[in-house]
Amino acid sequence: MFCCLLQELDAQPVPSIDENIPYLVTFGKDSDPMWGDDDFCQIFFFIIPETRNNPIYLRIYDPDTYGENDEPKNNFNTKINYSIYGGNSCWSNKDAQQVQPVRNYKSGVLLASKTFGNESQYHEKWYTFGPINPFEGELIEEFGGRVFKIISEGISGDDGNLYKYFLSSKPNENKEVEGGNFFTYEYTFRLENKISHVSQIYPYIDDKTTSIKICSFDWDKDGKINIISVAKNGLPCKTSDQGDWVMMEFPIVEEEKNTSLEVQFVKNQNFLVKNNNVSIIIQNQYGASLPFYVIPIGGIPIYNPKIRITEIE
Repeated sequence: MFCCLLQELDAQPVPSIDENIPYLVTFGKDSDPMWGDDDFCQIFFFIIPETRNNPIYLRIYDPDTYGENDEPKNNFNTKINYSIYGGNSCWSNKDAQQVQPVRNYKSGVLLASKTFGNESQYHEKWYTFGPINPFEGELIEEFGGRVFKIISEGISGDDGNLYKYFLSSKPNENKEVEGGNFFTYEYTFRLENKISHVSQIYPYIDDKTTSIKICSFDWDKDGKINIISVAKNGLPCKTSDQGDWVMMEFPIVEEEKNTSLEVQFVKNQNFLVKNNNVSIIIQNQYGASLPFYVIPIGGIPIYNPKIRITEIE
């Protein structure tokens, strides 16, 4: 069980400042997965504190697939649909928590939807969904609030759409919703085009987890992936080549339970791998995917050298 996950958080951009990731990425459904998006769909959930009564707004930066921020394959021909869901089963339906968009992953009540193509009027601008009534989310006691879902899905074309989210209390500016947070079960994002650049994401480890499997897709041999926690100080992960999934298993010790890990992405120090998009999944010993919180629950982990672990063969 999760408990007391909502904290006094002060910003809700996705990707967050702490993650040091430039953009989320979703490709059109006619794309080649070897460009870094394995399923052309990305699902995020956002949590609103149960005590909030005022409307909220979900803002998207640069939602169109057009211009220098996006990744063309020939001419821009891609359409991406963004849809927001609330209501019962928005999160609790097990299909919604899977890493692949199958069966009833669009569970819940559709609250808003818009499809963007190569319209230049949205280039490098914010588009706002809302106002959204906080009471339209699914109340989940273990999260301490109401949960909504936003799906970004490539419905045509073969280009890459790079974008950002912001959960705001205002329709025309990015003003944080106090106590809000985002999480996802599969994170697909763009790495910075800089040699030795470091990004990180933060999976939450609950008290039932005894081991984890870290799965990466299409890393392109772009440097290193390390694991940092209260008990792990930069343990290296296996890294994938272009269009491949790789998996590596790590034990979880008692001190790591109910904390966040840091999965650190260190780009190649010798040459630049440009426009590298990568997907990451972490599963527990039962094969259930663990959530990545944009703002890490419990804060960024600090390694404690007094904790010992035994490597899984």
